[in-house]
Amino acid sequence: MNSIPEKDGDQAGFPCIKKKGDSEVVDVINKLQNKLASNGKLLQLSLPQIVVEGAQSSGKSSVLESIIGREFLPRGTGAVTRRPTVIQLQPCEEVYAEFLHKGNEKFTDFERVKQEIIDETLKDPGPVGFSSKPIILKIYAPNVLKLTFVDMPGIIKNATPDMTEQSIEDVEMMVLRYIEQPNSIILAVNPANQDIATSDGIKMASKVDPKFERTICVLTKLDLMDRGTDARDILENRVLPIAKGYIGVVNRSQEDINEGRDIEHSLRYEKRFFENHPAYSDIAYKMGSAYLQRRLHMELVEHIRKTLPTVRKEIAQNLVLYVKI
Repeated sequence: MNSIPEKDGDQAGFPCIKKKGDSEVVDVINKLQNKLASNGKLLQLSLPQIVVEGAQSSGKSSVLESIIGREFLPRGTGAVTRRPTVIQLQPCEEVYAEFLHKGNEKFTDFERVKQEIIDETLKDPGPVGFSSKPIILKIYAPNVLKLTFVDMPGIIKNATPDMTEQSIEDVEMMVLRYIEQPNSIILAVNPANQDIATSDGIKMASKVDPKFERTICVLTKLDLMDRGTDARDILENRVLPIAKGYIGVVNRSQEDINEGRDIEHSLRYEKRFFENHPAYSDIAYKMGSAYLQRRLHMELVEHIRKTLPTVRKEIAQNLVLYVKI
């Protein structure tokens, strides 16, 4: 397949796609995301990316914060995430964040990162309080692998006084628009203390990926299951088989947050939980937030390499459109 000429790629403002190393292929996709998002055309090209979806209170925010090692996502009751947030992780000795809409401004205080997400959301709330326009956030830290997530608003089960049935439908349609893209890996977050077959994350994924060929399931809250029960059969892919399998994690508890315990404390607890639990000790090496990050990095790099020819062809076919961006 012919590659895009370098001149054409430069004229369009897009990075040229050539043979790249593992880290570089993620950078290429990040640059494409930034270019398309800044012009409101992110969904016009099916980029290889990891889309994180699940119900409100499924533990989605805790999963992402445990991977990154920083608390930066807005929290509260009801619908907190109201716009997709594209989170691009970059290994770096320093720890700071940047927003695409804020140029080169560095955020070293992650409370400010949280507030900026809230403020930017309020600037573009959408007709029913939700907007599909993404916020692009890049986080630099020493202990992260090069990864990119699209964190979607939580699936809403029941309308609240500040929310209509239309809001519930709009959130579902927004999530579906992102995960239905054939180049998206779906990271479905589901609590272990709910029936996996009827959990919202899996149900949503099944609508666009009925054979679960591009879905990874994260099973949260394993430490909150009823005494005497465990999720070993689910984690071993024996209950509801999915091609990419299940990864179990233990969330940072509300008590940890209230008491001001940092994420490192929660990660140590998570490690001890898996190593000492009779149902999980022999599979502890492939459970937890650290393993999840490594696995997702491997999946994303492999997925980008596999789908780049398709992306290259799509850009070439629509080059006139992208030059006009």
